Amino acid sequence: MILDAETYLNLIRGGAARLSENRQTINDLNVFPIPDGDTGDNMLMTMEAGTSATGATLGEMAKAVSAGMLLGARGNSGVILSRIFAGISKGLDGLKKADIKEFTSAMRSGVKEAYTAVSQPVEGTILTVMREGVDAAEGSSTIEEFLDLWIAGMDLSLQHTPELLDVLKKAGVVDSGGAGLLCIGEGMRAALKGEIVFENIPSSQGVPAAKVDFNAFTEDSVLEFGYCTEFLLRLQRSKVDLDTFDESVIHDWLAAQGDSLVFFRDGSIIKVHVHTKDPGAILSKCREWGEFLTIKVENMTLQHHENHMDERFKRTRKALGIVTVAAGKGLTDSFREMGADSVIEGGQTMNPSVERFLEAFDSVDAETIFVFPNNSNIILTANQASTLYEKSKIVVIPTKTISEGYYALANLDPELPLEDLKATLEGAAASVTTGMISRAIRDTEIAKTGDYVGFSGKELLTGSPSRPDALKELAAKLNAGQADIFIIFKGEDVPMDEAEALKSAFEKEYPATEVILLDGGQPVYDYILLIC
Repeated sequence: MILDAETYLNLIRGGAARLSENRQTINDLNVFPIPDGDTGDNMLMTMEAGTSATGATLGEMAKAVSAGMLLGARGNSGVILSRIFAGISKGLDGLKKADIKEFTSAMRSGVKEAYTAVSQPVEGTILTVMREGVDAAEGSSTIEEFLDLWIAGMDLSLQHTPELLDVLKKAGVVDSGGAGLLCIGEGMRAALKGEIVFENIPSSQGVPAAKVDFNAFTEDSVLEFGYCTEFLLRLQRSKVDLDTFDESVIHDWLAAQGDSLVFFRDGSIIKVHVHTKDPGAILSKCREWGEFLTIKVENMTLQHHENHMDERFKRTRKALGIVTVAAGKGLTDSFREMGADSVIEGGQTMNPSVERFLEAFDSVDAETIFVFPNNSNIILTANQASTLYEKSKIVVIPTKTISEGYYALANLDPELPLEDLKATLEGAAASVTTGMISRAIRDTEIAKTGDYVGFSGKELLTGSPSRPDALKELAAKLNAGQADIFIIFKGEDVPMDEAEALKSAFEKEYPATEVILLDGGQPVYDYILLIC
């Protein structure tokens, strides 16, 4: 068979469908025996972001799918997945249809792009599974045969991932990202064989339309915030020379007409997001270059009213802004009190997307924005968003935990030159030791299912049926008594009297250490420790 645009989109939708069926299974393939797995969620949301793509040719469709996944990518697994399909898109660029040789070449391009997206590629992960799967399918005579051999190769590679990563072997699981990719491959094959009913597939097209609050903009209202205007513009040969046309002409004109511009070109398709007071003028002007495939215009006064984000559309552009990530009312309030302009809801099991970061950058509207991801699985997403944003200088401080982000922000000195400030914040984050307590969801060498386990980084350190005992043992192993500062962030399920009793016990045991208790309200982790 020959692969065309419609068939390619069906492959993507089939992959999303099979992943949706196995989302929780993928989540549960977590190296830690605690309920913080979210790889399945991240990969599914990334795939779904590509399922509503449009394109007349295979190359155009693949680019539109890639662009959707790029903006929808969440977590490390989602970002890497988006880069796999970005590489496949590059391999299919310019093609109306693809035969087996062209498809094989595109899949190899997907492997290459995924590896280049990670600064330090680690074998035993989704990267290995993709690469070895494609290697196994080399020499296929049909696309159907390629998918069969690709899936078989990925399955075999996935079973070997624990041999490459000790952390997987110790946990008794295979790599979750690789398992997610295997599900996607199986869904693609099922779609090719017509075994999937696409009406049952979750996608952005199935999201019900938002209800409009008509009281938010009355007969006496003034259009303060303008319109959020988004569209896909197909460049037309009758209007431009596609081979020589420089899309910066459109970009520069749009930049002068509005703000919050997100703009990129995929072949003959231009994707635009812009905030403007006059969407009609923009739509009329852009027809000089092409015709519209999709258009969405929303009154941002309604969005402003519905989201209660009073700072979202500030008129004054300040020098320095702060975006951080946190989950839990106490942590969110604390970060805001410390100067964060925007706190993105997220963390374990709820990694924010690239698009959510872009929205946060817009809401801050500063010349330079410092970003604190506060989770190792969110850093790559934040970096990806920073490369797409043009209105501000984005500086990502690669904080891996809430503790690192909290202590770094506490050391913020806006009077410092930017490079000195960046070094100060990174140094503060690096000086922190983080400990966490959560309930075990399976037996380990040091704890049984239902016990409380304490860990730091990737190392399990303590286990006990008693949550207070687990915390005390963890604090001792992390040398809390030798620290100057010992902050305890209480989780949402922990009674305050228990936390206060522990604080008093620590104050007596560690008289030379300043012990601070904060009600973080965070999910997943009963306690988070900051030791410095």
